[in-house]
Amino acid sequence: MKAIVQSEYGSADVLRLEEIEKPIVTDNEVLVRVYGAGVHAGDWHLMRGTPFLTRLILGGIIKPKITTIGTDIAGQVEAVGKDIKQFQTGDEVFGDLSECGFGAFSEYVSVPETALVHKPANLSFTEAATVPVSGLAALQALRDYGEIQPGQKVLINGASGGVGSFAVQLAKGFGAEVTAVCSTSKIEMVKSLGADYVVDYTQSDPTKPAQRYDLIIDTAAYRPFSDFLEALAQPSQKEITPGGTYVMVGGATSEFFRAMLLGSFVERFKAKASRRKVKCLISKPNQADLTVLKDWIEAGKLKPFVDRAYRLADVPTAIRYIEERQVKGKVAISI
Repeated sequence: MKAIVQSEYGSADVLRLEEIEKPIVTDNEVLVRVYGAGVHAGDWHLMRGTPFLTRLILGGIIKPKITTIGTDIAGQVEAVGKDIKQFQTGDEVFGDLSECGFGAFSEYVSVPETALVHKPANLSFTEAATVPVSGLAALQALRDYGEIQPGQKVLINGASGGVGSFAVQLAKGFGAEVTAVCSTSKIEMVKSLGADYVVDYTQSDPTKPAQRYDLIIDTAAYRPFSDFLEALAQPSQKEITPGGTYVMVGGATSEFFRAMLLGSFVERFKAKASRRKVKCLISKPNQADLTVLKDWIEAGKLKPFVDRAYRLADVPTAIRYIEERQVKGKVAISI
């Protein structure tokens, strides 16, 4: 089978399309013929081996242990092991391979059934493949970390990106009033997702809004999280209720670790941030949440915005496009 492989860390130039052995399905795995794959920032982190913590967690200090990257897939079940209960040959599926070896940029993968759910019937394979990682991050940031409630005012920074484009739609579905932050060229795209208000960050500072927000989802954290604290709702003095919540989802690695290390300190000791919450998302792939996304999609309440789709051989070009940070929504690979 054909797959994108790498034997060293580096730019997209280290990726090559090669013929490798087709995986053999084991008793507790599902063999999937991959028809679509999603591309996101995590792919170039794996490709480059940065931050260095990536190498420590996933193995391969000098050279990559994971030679075929890629996390999101959609495809058709070609074979199942004898212990498989949830799927059968011919089923259309999609899933997240981040906890079972990666390898989405290939024609076949053999993975545990817990990494997959049935594909939404109203999406193509290419569209469905862009959902898992970004969709799960948006869902968990809003529901689990942000504890979103109907009627809340929610600010989504980086609303035109992969996670942000899902977060806008999901926040609206949860009944929130959504303000989306993006650049001038992406305003119409973000409006089409259902945002109530749009802030063009090239024209005004989203950290100094006219109103305060109950929840801020920051998918483009390239500035200190403390800049956004004054944009959060203040805690009530009469009622013992907390202030707003800031959830960092993606952005600069330095800011992510700064928020992880200092977030609780800010909550506890900085007077103006008293009872405001600072959290860093660590997304957890699971079938239950993938099924939630599937149900929302089939109900017409959620849809991926696919900017571009590339062939398998063009994965390096797709990742270069991701690195430019000009993507609207998601980038897909059609296999």
